[in-house]
Amino acid sequence: MTTESPHWFKSSYSNNGGACVEIALNLVASRSVVPVRDSKNPSGPVLTVPAGAFAFFVARIKDGEFGAV
Repeated sequence: MTTESPHWFKSSYSNNGGACVEIALNLVASRSVVPVRDSKNPSGPVLTVPAGAFAFFVARIKDGEFGAV
């Protein structure tokens, strides 16, 4: 079992307006998950998404599936 902590970051597209999410990609290799949290509430809940599902979601965003980004 690993005790590795998430290394949080926001997208470079974030304009720091407060409506951001942070992700931690450093846990993909060891746990196959991508933790996601609200940047306004760093001590709040964390959503843990399977790495494959997160990659699929990001690909759909890039393809424009959810409208203009």
